[in-house]
Amino acid sequence: MKKSEARMTFIFITILLDAIGIGLIVPILPEVIRRFGTDEAFVSTYFGYFISIYSLMLFLASPFLGSLSDRFGRRPVLLVALFGSGIDYLLMAYSPSLLLLFIGRIISGLTGASLTVASSYIADISNDKNRTGNFGLVGAAFGVGFVVGPALGGLVGSYGHHLPFIVAAVLTLSNFVFGLFVLPESLIKEKRKNKIDFSQMNPFKSVFKVLFRSNGTTLIWAFFLTNLAGQSHPSIWALYTHYKFGWNSLQVGLSLTVVGLAFGLGQGLSTRFITTKIGEYKSVIYGSCVLILAFFLYGIVEKAWMIYAVTSLLLFTGITMPSLQSLITKDGDAGLQGELQGTLVSLTSLTAILGPLIYTNLFAYYTHREAGNIPGAPYYAAALITGLCLLLMFFRRNSNTST
Repeated sequence: MKKSEARMTFIFITILLDAIGIGLIVPILPEVIRRFGTDEAFVSTYFGYFISIYSLMLFLASPFLGSLSDRFGRRPVLLVALFGSGIDYLLMAYSPSLLLLFIGRIISGLTGASLTVASSYIADISNDKNRTGNFGLVGAAFGVGFVVGPALGGLVGSYGHHLPFIVAAVLTLSNFVFGLFVLPESLIKEKRKNKIDFSQMNPFKSVFKVLFRSNGTTLIWAFFLTNLAGQSHPSIWALYTHYKFGWNSLQVGLSLTVVGLAFGLGQGLSTRFITTKIGEYKSVIYGSCVLILAFFLYGIVEKAWMIYAVTSLLLFTGITMPSLQSLITKDGDAGLQGELQGTLVSLTSLTAILGPLIYTNLFAYYTHREAGNIPGAPYYAAALITGLCLLLMFFRRNSNTST
């Protein structure tokens, strides 16, 4: 147990530093794009492209990287990914053109195996007693990273828009060195694949397989829908709060820090205290119900302070995703966890591609007077999508009961 806990510490720090590196650049991305054009439509358009290209590359690369980790081990693939991300930040820091900026983001997406391999690493070293809690630590690491990252990025960015990229590069490459010397391998040679099956490298094929042909299809769809609903925040938070409350970038950054804190505490603590008592299935049900309420309230808030009150509900929604992931992992083959976790990351990346397109278009359409001026429409859509997840979980319970 102590050895497992030590390994979880390594993985937690790895994901934490990676999240801090990502969060560092979020507050200053619009300003970086403004170096190449000041028109707000131009900035908004390319900001969306910039976010989507990373998710697209991650979607395409995740099954491949997951399979590589099944063949060669988690450690080497994770280290290569960290090194690639560090180079990406340096490239973006000194990019003289939008083209090179996007090339850097493509590199980061292609090597963005941190979550894929970290999830596989966790699956390797976890058992039925600590699996959900361990996956909850992944969410906690991201939550804490996105609390510290934006605040640090905003502070450092005030001295120069390229500096957050430098800090992110230093953190990521330091993490690479840390892992190089102290991170042990989790997948023993006896459990590794004898060869790489290149037929599994097509992310669309692997996504189709888990969505329509796997034993855990219902759980996979619930995972997909929950992630898609969760994309509402990164897609429209800045647009929504600026439109309703006139918030500037500092206020948006502070509010995102609160969201990250609530999300991190919810996944890191609630999973260990709530899920252990009521089980994974009920955790998904209850967490989804609270999430539907939160999305609806986000859509109707009228005063700025109210949005912080609603955000407190995230303390009780963090149990949903790690519980779902734990249920899916239980149904998976122990020797193919890298492929499974890589496919789950691909699904998450797919929602990160689709989500911004869905929610920003809903926001743009429903903020016109002709459409009724309903800026909360994206959050209502997120509530509806979460409701579909809830129905799927009820369907799964009824199916299991009937059998």
